[in-house]
Amino acid sequence: MAMSGKRYLKNQEKVEALKKYSIDDAIELLESMERPKFDETVDLAVNLGVDPKHADQMVRGAVVLPQGLGKDVRVIVFAKGEKEKEALDAGADACGADDLIEKIQGGWLEFDSVIATPDMMGTVSKLGKVLGPRGLMPNPKVGTVTFEVGKAVKEAKSGKVEFRAEKEGIVHASVGKISFGKEKLLENAKALMDALIKAKPEASKGTYLRGITLSTTMGPGIKVEPSSVKL
Repeated sequence: MAMSGKRYLKNQEKVEALKKYSIDDAIELLESMERPKFDETVDLAVNLGVDPKHADQMVRGAVVLPQGLGKDVRVIVFAKGEKEKEALDAGADACGADDLIEKIQGGWLEFDSVIATPDMMGTVSKLGKVLGPRGLMPNPKVGTVTFEVGKAVKEAKSGKVEFRAEKEGIVHASVGKISFGKEKLLENAKALMDALIKAKPEASKGTYLRGITLSTTMGPGIKVEPSSVKL
């Protein structure tokens, strides 16, 4: 732990605390830092000018990152009949109905994304207390409640990121791995920001993009100039 602390402080010294970097310079700065032995995830934290306590100011959506996430996304699908076959053919890691629900209720949680056909949502609602707190409950607003299960599975596998404003109006989302390199990270970051901008509620007044911070799993945050992250 001591070594990690030293590395963090050394990396932090490279960051000008009050400066807002362009997204290009911020990524280059991340790449120049000392890294741990694993491939760190690169995250964006975006402070939005919204109050999620009001339904008309909630920001929620999803975007397929053009360069993916750099990890194997485990996808399960609640579907029956032909839709179950469609999901499995598209690469779903597991698919089922009551049997899958029983497995999850028994403690199995080895999955990252959950998709369901609309007719299965009454059954899936039994898992609300399990999936809800983990942000895994299927939702039509982000395309995870759909009859187009094959398409949804492929999108999830290829790097679909769901985002939602937390109670303070902040959205946290990953844009890839540090090993991606500048161009791929830049493309993903701009795709995410474009989706966030398009999701701006009409009820949001004043400055929408209040602040953006870029960081790696074990690294310090770097403030980013919002105008540099737009497509």
